[in-house]
Amino acid sequence: MDRIEQYRQFVKQILTEHAQIATTTDTVKAELIFDREHDHYQLAYVGWQGDKRVFGPVMHFDIQDGKIWIQYNGTEDSIAERLVEIGVPTSDIVLGFHSSFKRQFTPYAVS
Repeated sequence: MDRIEQYRQFVKQILTEHAQIATTTDTVKAELIFDREHDHYQLAYVGWQGDKRVFGPVMHFDIQDGKIWIQYNGTEDSIAERLVEIGVPTSDIVLGFHSSFKRQFTPYAVS
């Protein structure tokens, strides 16, 4: 399996694990979105709570230029650390939710 395919599997695994433990109701669901063609991957909450619309991302990843970009992490878990634990080098992880200036001070890739 090539590296990009392995990264796709890692991202799907993390999102699926979080979807399975997500607190959902009959009217609010955890929705997994996997766009392999453009390498966008997301877990979102979708539904209704009474007459209030619930929609929002929980986590969002992109794979760009051979690196995993964490675009959003709405959990308390350190997703970057989890990626390192399962075998992704820090040089292939970008914290996209930080500015490029701030990224230089992390142990992860700037871009």
